[in-house]
Amino acid sequence: MIAGVAAAPQGVDPDSWLSLLGASVDPVLREQLVDLLAAARARLQAPVATVEERAGRLTALRRELRRRRLAGFLVPRADEHQGEQVALCSERLRWLTGFTGSAGIAVVLLQHAALFIDGRYTEQAKDEVDGAVWSVHHAVEEPLTNWLMSHLPEKARLGFDPWLHTAGQVESLREACHKARARLVAQAANPLDAIWQDRPPPPIAPVVAHDPRFAGAPAADKRRQVAEALSAAREDASILAAPDCIAWLLNIRGGDVPYTPVALAFAIVHRDARVEVFLDPRKLSPALEAQLGPEVRLQPPEALGPALDQLGAAGRVVRLDPNGVAFWIAERLRRAGAVIARGESPCALRKALKSAEEVDGIRAAHRRDGAALTRFLAWLDRTGAGGEITEIAAADRLEALRRDLPRFRGLSFPTISAAGPHGAIVHYRATRETNARLLPGSLYLVDSGAQYLDGTTDVTRTIAIGAPSVDQRAQFTRVLKGHIAIATVQFPTGTTGSQIDALARTALWQAGLDYDHGTGHGVGNYLNVHEGPQRISKLPNRVPLEPGMVISNEPGYYRPGAYGIRIENLVVVQAMPRPEGAERDLLGFETLTLAPIDRALITPELLTPAEAAWLDRYHADVRAALTPLLTDKDAAWLADVTRPIMQG
Repeated sequence: MIAGVAAAPQGVDPDSWLSLLGASVDPVLREQLVDLLAAARARLQAPVATVEERAGRLTALRRELRRRRLAGFLVPRADEHQGEQVALCSERLRWLTGFTGSAGIAVVLLQHAALFIDGRYTEQAKDEVDGAVWSVHHAVEEPLTNWLMSHLPEKARLGFDPWLHTAGQVESLREACHKARARLVAQAANPLDAIWQDRPPPPIAPVVAHDPRFAGAPAADKRRQVAEALSAAREDASILAAPDCIAWLLNIRGGDVPYTPVALAFAIVHRDARVEVFLDPRKLSPALEAQLGPEVRLQPPEALGPALDQLGAAGRVVRLDPNGVAFWIAERLRRAGAVIARGESPCALRKALKSAEEVDGIRAAHRRDGAALTRFLAWLDRTGAGGEITEIAAADRLEALRRDLPRFRGLSFPTISAAGPHGAIVHYRATRETNARLLPGSLYLVDSGAQYLDGTTDVTRTIAIGAPSVDQRAQFTRVLKGHIAIATVQFPTGTTGSQIDALARTALWQAGLDYDHGTGHGVGNYLNVHEGPQRISKLPNRVPLEPGMVISNEPGYYRPGAYGIRIENLVVVQAMPRPEGAERDLLGFETLTLAPIDRALITPELLTPAEAAWLDRYHADVRAALTPLLTDKDAAWLADVTRPIMQG
């Protein structure tokens, strides 16, 4: 067991191995494993490469492109499953450019190299990517397709890996190439992989059963629901490429990617509730196969292509999400003769609608998690004013407090522990080179979360180290006003997150300020911390908010070179009482996250009486829920920092 864990960093996030062990491991052995994993994480977090090494990789890639008679190649931050978290062997964009964000795409031409990212990573990319080699572009303001139309030479052949782009992405890329009088050419083998000599092997973490007590329903019931949906749509089957959908459907969990307990696999779900799963057989155990039952057929990955051919040969109608399934799969089905029905995965929305039992478990997970975060905040308040605590030390302290909790299975994403100017980097991650101290007069932003058997957490708090400035307090209060606006809004059924996003920004807009990220993302249940299809965002979204959806409420404000502010709670959509005379049913949010909001950063005069009342009610709920879980010392601290806001 220890040897296996020690080897895990070669292809698997080490935390995933410990998470699968559960509570059955001997405590002494578990402590030894924790030490090993800490060393493994340190190796994983080492710098990707020097600037010179990355320049050499770019030169080698261009040499390979010339050999293949390609004018360029696309390198997305994606794997075959189009998920946010990818295994080490799929971190191609990071290996080539040094960019460590969770979304982005590079295009390498023989004379140009460009990286396209969204607004979350503008500051981060400046620090990670060599601006002398790469031009960095905002993907919304300067779309990749526009860049290609102006930079691709006529008759150029632009290569792409058909496994790493969705069918929808390929359509838009082809159109851009056509307008540039160039060609988009699929590559049977990825040219970057040909030059990546020390590429890690694919992960083979074990697949385990997930207890139906935490999963919401037996797997057979879920398969039946999906089959009924396919039958109602007169479709014969659906392709599942997202590992979290497969994990939800079959009540299984794995450890193939960092921070998300899933197994990398593909599946075909049929209208008779049968499921074919394609994954490495080394991940399986006889006990798991027996538990899945005869209607779930397990096959090796290489059997996927022939299975798609069979669907085509039989003329089956197959649902496929053009924005979630690799182009390779869509093209194989099309050529085999299948009738492709474009549509979202039949699991996506069902997975997002948590059952009452799931929500109860998620509430319990948030109570435990909130107690750990509160103990951390109390420790920080008592020890942080001296300026000796570093970003990494603070993150390690918070993680250690969570590791002691029941049902803990790992972090849900890398902790963003950001002091001072680093807080303005939305997805900052402290390294040995950037590890800053929490200095008096600065703001400290900590965005963190954990995976528990009964729920996934994600919470952000911004803390004043010492006395905050008038400006810091004013901007924090404006962010808080936006947070309260989302927490208290009531809306008619059928409302989407896009329709309420402006509420979170209004107080900032009135001061001529804004933030360049979404206000809320869906959250899974012991699955992805970022889950669709719901979201709260400026970007259009057609999915109405429905009871049982868990979503974040996280407005922010960022001043580059100075500080960052974000206040994040998770909320669950719930039905609201219907007012007398109402013509429509109403929905609203129940706040799940329980942790104090820093009163020292609030300018009370900027709050309305209703906003101040909400804050006081929230803090009263935090005290009532967490005090029984705290020591007397920490409970006294919590009582002090959650007293009514107008008391000073």
